[in-house]
Amino acid sequence: MNVNRILVQQRLLMLREYILQLSQLARTGEQQFCQDNIKSAAAESYLRRALEVVFDIGRHILAKSGFADLSMEYKSIARGLAQQGIVSEELGEKLIQMAGYRNRMVHLYHQVTEEELLHIISENLGDFRAFSDSIQKFVGEMLQD
Repeated sequence: MNVNRILVQQRLLMLREYILQLSQLARTGEQQFCQDNIKSAAAESYLRRALEVVFDIGRHILAKSGFADLSMEYKSIARGLAQQGIVSEELGEKLIQMAGYRNRMVHLYHQVTEEELLHIISENLGDFRAFSDSIQKFVGEMLQD
């Protein structure tokens, strides 16, 4: 298995930083968040980056493990991670939803509201942490093999 552990760890550090920034933005009151274009734009950017990191890591692990090619779609990456036991089935389902939301942010960006962003960063950052924990565990098990 040729998974680049350094690359994965670097991406996980990026994810941790994005989660930290999103956590801070989530503490903004709803009225201030929705009226401050800079805060909502920052949240959108950090959220999109966090999603990209998740799927970059997933694609890399699956491709280097021989389970997928680099052209996999985001939802296929989520399914592949769950099928290979790298993440739980429950987290795999959440990753599928995250992939759909990532596509919405990129292609239907004009429909994404500030209230929606605030709700997501207030309620769903734990999914990113669960992903990070699962990947850390996977990398740790790789070192033991």
